[in-house]
Amino acid sequence: MRNPTHTEVSVARQSPQRPDADEPELDATDGPVETAPERGTIDRALWDEVRIDPVEIALPAGTGFTLRAYRPARELTPTDVAERDSDDPFLARRQVVETEDEDEEVVILDEEFAALTAEEDEDEEKAARRKGAGDAADSTDDEDAEEQDEAGDEEVPLFLTHKGRLLLFKSPEALVSFVRSGAPHDMSQLDSWNELSERVEPADVVPLDEDTYELDLVVENLRGGHDTWDPALLIEAGEVARDVAYALRLPAVLDMLSAGSSLDDLDEALRASVNGGIGGFFGRRRLKKIGAQTASLGWRTIVGKISAVVDWRD
Repeated sequence: MRNPTHTEVSVARQSPQRPDADEPELDATDGPVETAPERGTIDRALWDEVRIDPVEIALPAGTGFTLRAYRPARELTPTDVAERDSDDPFLARRQVVETEDEDEEVVILDEEFAALTAEEDEDEEKAARRKGAGDAADSTDDEDAEEQDEAGDEEVPLFLTHKGRLLLFKSPEALVSFVRSGAPHDMSQLDSWNELSERVEPADVVPLDEDTYELDLVVENLRGGHDTWDPALLIEAGEVARDVAYALRLPAVLDMLSAGSSLDDLDEALRASVNGGIGGFFGRRRLKKIGAQTASLGWRTIVGKISAVVDWRD
């Protein structure tokens, strides 16, 4: 569910004086200096072929690398969150209560049985009367089936996850080592996964600028007030938070960012504000009406919920 609108904010920087292009750069020992590849200069052929991208996410606990892909929903099996949710003491307690309820023995008296039998006979008569009306509803069912087909064709995000947790690696080397290890994870269902695992090298793990997210800065930026809000930072945070919430099955986060929510209003106003023109003017006016405290508290909750399902790997 990649958002259709994406805004990049570029900052002009003065380039430091560099040595002559014909002469290799030397270090203190007069040996050539190895420099890390700049973002955007790395060969993207592998990522384009496998349709998977490296992603960098910064959280309060640190910065890590992972992978993300978009595929039609019908082609993906969602991550299994049973083990993750069983760690929630409140959820576990509710499951125990439900189990106890299912084990309760139910005793039905003769009078109750007769009443139930009479109700069943009446239900059969009602079912016969509804049969004719059911034929008229077939067309509506066909329309619902078409809508489900369309939903199945919609591309949705899939991350490098396992049992309801997002795998984040502190270095490209750690990520590549895991990819090659054959360890279980949810991305192994992709038809291009084997090719990636055979060819990827640590030097390939250079996320594009638009695939780099700084969730650790969002709350502090919002606390600074309307005049200090960074539209690019906040818009990109909303994009990755929606993707992670969908892939990790976090309904609470999806609800907080859903259409009509206060944080969705913030997102729309930010997008409008950077577009310029009359739309930008009204977008900035809408931003003034959004409470900085409410927005920062909401995002603190989102970052906390995402952080809670991260599995950090060295």
